[in-house]
Amino acid sequence: QVQVVESGGGLVQPGGSLILSCAASGFNISAYSMNWYRQVPGSGRDFVAMISSPYTGRQTTYADSVKGRFTISRDNVKNTVNLQMNSLKPEDTAVYYCYAHHVIRGNNYWGQGTQVTVSS
Repeated sequence: QVQVVESGGGLVQPGGSLILSCAASGFNISAYSMNWYRQVPGSGRDFVAMISSPYTGRQTTYADSVKGRFTISRDNVKNTVNLQMNSLKPEDTAVYYCYAHHVIRGNNYWGQGTQVTVSS
């Protein structure tokens, strides 16, 4: 059974840090690009960060709004992906989703999301 499960969300003050984790089961993430998206009520899901598979060099891409503050990483042995979020701002408040994409087969898997709230 394929599962993508996010964890690590919560309430943090502006300027604080959080680490989101994404654990995949039922498939090996090695052949997948792994992504984080976020969504606020009334809006669509926005791209946050991507790390490509080791087969394409583990390249990373970030949305301009998080560049320099967020870092995505992957552990293909543990089958996990992390998002280190520093210098958090109130506008980072959203539900954060992990998304796995197989660039050849087209398989896509979404997690259920984890809430991040940045507020004093």
